[in-house]
Amino acid sequence: MNQNYIIAIDHGTTGSRVFCFDEKGEVLSSSYREFTQHFPRPGWVEHDPEEIWAGIKFLIQDAINKKDLSPKNAIAIGITNQRETVVVWDKVTQKPIYKAIVWQCRRTSDLCEDLKQKGYENLIRNKTGLVIDAYFSGTKIKWILDNVEGARDLAKNGRLQAGTMDSWLLYKLTGEHKTDYTNASRTMIYNIKDKKWDEELLELLTIPKNILPEVLPSRAYFGKTKDIQILPDGIPVYALIGDQQSALFGQLCVNSGEAKNTYGTGCFLLFNTGNEFIISNSGLLTTLACNKDGNPAYALEGAVFIAGAVVQWLRDYMKFFSNAKETEDLIKNIKDDDDVVVVPAFVGLGAPHWDMKARGAIFGLTRDTTPAKITRAALKSIAFQTYDLVSAMEKDTGKKLPYLRVDGGATSNHYLMQFQADILNRRVERPKNIDTTAAGSAYLAGIQAGLWKDADELSQWIQDRTIFEPKMTEEERKKQLSYWHKGVDRVKNWIE
Repeated sequence: MNQNYIIAIDHGTTGSRVFCFDEKGEVLSSSYREFTQHFPRPGWVEHDPEEIWAGIKFLIQDAINKKDLSPKNAIAIGITNQRETVVVWDKVTQKPIYKAIVWQCRRTSDLCEDLKQKGYENLIRNKTGLVIDAYFSGTKIKWILDNVEGARDLAKNGRLQAGTMDSWLLYKLTGEHKTDYTNASRTMIYNIKDKKWDEELLELLTIPKNILPEVLPSRAYFGKTKDIQILPDGIPVYALIGDQQSALFGQLCVNSGEAKNTYGTGCFLLFNTGNEFIISNSGLLTTLACNKDGNPAYALEGAVFIAGAVVQWLRDYMKFFSNAKETEDLIKNIKDDDDVVVVPAFVGLGAPHWDMKARGAIFGLTRDTTPAKITRAALKSIAFQTYDLVSAMEKDTGKKLPYLRVDGGATSNHYLMQFQADILNRRVERPKNIDTTAAGSAYLAGIQAGLWKDADELSQWIQDRTIFEPKMTEEERKKQLSYWHKGVDRVKNWIE
């Protein structure tokens, strides 16, 4: 097919997708593949960067072939990625020196506690907008340098390059070592006020600056394809952006006061604050996002570590069902309500609690508790965690969100979306295209390519939304929230 298109690479935590978007911002084709999750020790999570790159190459080829598109008609590439996950590679061998350490990994929890005990919390908070937590990239890079034999010598000799997964994919596509503001803002070593790697924080974590990528706006020229066989040389990479900021842009929440929530492996609520740098008093993060032109803006963010991942756990480890899509059928015939509560703190609790010691639990079990009831409680846990984020955000901004825009794979579950509207007591809006993470990177690449002027030109394509209105009584809502918060209180600081 002789048609121009944009390739959007959407690299997630459990799988990757590649989309082809036409010049009107519509999806032509897509392809998806999961990759291996490695758990070498309790609380440790790793990925194989080489497996991920091999999968991306396959997906690009597959997405192109599905619509018989010509590789030479790809006019731009946009990349969006799981944030905070880091990889360090040797630029001579072009191979990683260790597996990628995933954002969910808790191996640096003790290091983070030590930084807190030494009083660095306010310093890091005021420079990066982040709390000290093993979630973020900086301590992961330090761990690799400290624990992989010969790593620090390689760094001194100028052979190592480190970065989040966008940097790794860009390197494999183009040979360039770059990242964008949004990914850099998640490392705990990037000053989001001055927009540069922070010398004081680098010294604190003993990370040499020479191994870090150049940082550019999310919409920029990052390089062009070179020697990758599946695509011709010279296709420009015009967008790099962290997945949650990409979804914010894909939902066109590009003005101050607009917010979205993405339901994926984790759950992420972003509230655009424009040019205003706000330090949260309610356990939220301050991060960099994009305005309508693709230039930096600030946002408040609430992060839930385990959302869709709790459904995957029920599928893969509990064997309650074989496909996540089966959950609605599984629970639809439950007649009675119950007080079963699942708190999926498998890797600690994120915002607004930030408890690295918390662990998951199921409360309220009785002899007649079935897999269906546990599954329903697991779905509710995703909505409850989102409620906690919305409450914290409203407290910080002094504004009540009139509605919640949602996206991500889990939003296809009608039960979850209705319960989310019920527990929030406000409407939930789901777009026709729930893959707004990929759309955001495609839109940014298209703007850089000159297809569109800015986000305002794109608004016509995401007006078609499904609306979920709240139906739950106030009495029932309070009861449900009471059960949830009792469960959360019990799992906090489980391991002292």
